[in-house]
Amino acid sequence: MIQLWDVCKSFDGGKTFAVNHLSLTVFEGETLVLLGTSGCGKTTTLKMVNRLIEPDNGRIEVDGKNVLQQNPQDLRRSIGYTFQGIGLFPHMTVADNISIVLRLCGKSRQQRRDRAREMLEMVELDPQRFTNCYPAQLSGGQQQRVGVARALAANPKYLLMDEPFGALDALTRDALQQQFLKLKNEFQKTVIFVTHDIIEALILADRIAVMHGGRIEQIGTKTEILQKPASQFVRNLFAKPAEQLKDFWTALA
Repeated sequence: MIQLWDVCKSFDGGKTFAVNHLSLTVFEGETLVLLGTSGCGKTTTLKMVNRLIEPDNGRIEVDGKNVLQQNPQDLRRSIGYTFQGIGLFPHMTVADNISIVLRLCGKSRQQRRDRAREMLEMVELDPQRFTNCYPAQLSGGQQQRVGVARALAANPKYLLMDEPFGALDALTRDALQQQFLKLKNEFQKTVIFVTHDIIEALILADRIAVMHGGRIEQIGTKTEILQKPASQFVRNLFAKPAEQLKDFWTALA
């Protein structure tokens, strides 16, 4: 379980707040999507969970332990992280990129290579073809699959995903969304997933937290948010792609 209580973060000494008195709980095995427009505090919230950014106030717990009382390196190694920029090391092979956390944890070279091959198969990339490739030799979609494989390689209980599919074309994004759902059902990870794409949120989320101005406007299931928006902002946000949402309304009828 991941819990945040009254968390605040300002980057200008308190004049404005990127995250403003935010509280939420992510339950075991669920995917909570943080949804909102650019600048609403989604990514800042995500990064505070594994201390890439330090909160100014409030409390964040992972597995009942205050993150500020944990060694940041150990905390980050225990939580998988993927983001839109992918962040693969260009001078390292695919196998070495996937197994980087395992190397830091002291696993043998053979253990790392075996795990890398296993993870490539999991994300549907042929190990014989891709193990010794470098990131520049991969397409954007293939790189993103390797990024997901790296995040899962050490079998973390928690996974933080910051718009991982946002830069991809529609077909590739759809394929990776479906693969994410498959992996989610298979491994039952606890996930915080950041996106500004409403349809992506509806496809992937168990619950959605709609953010605006550093605060949560509403948190709930897809049905709750679609049928009972808690504010005018939420109502307007989901009204914009009305044509795309017809299928969801039909399914909920």
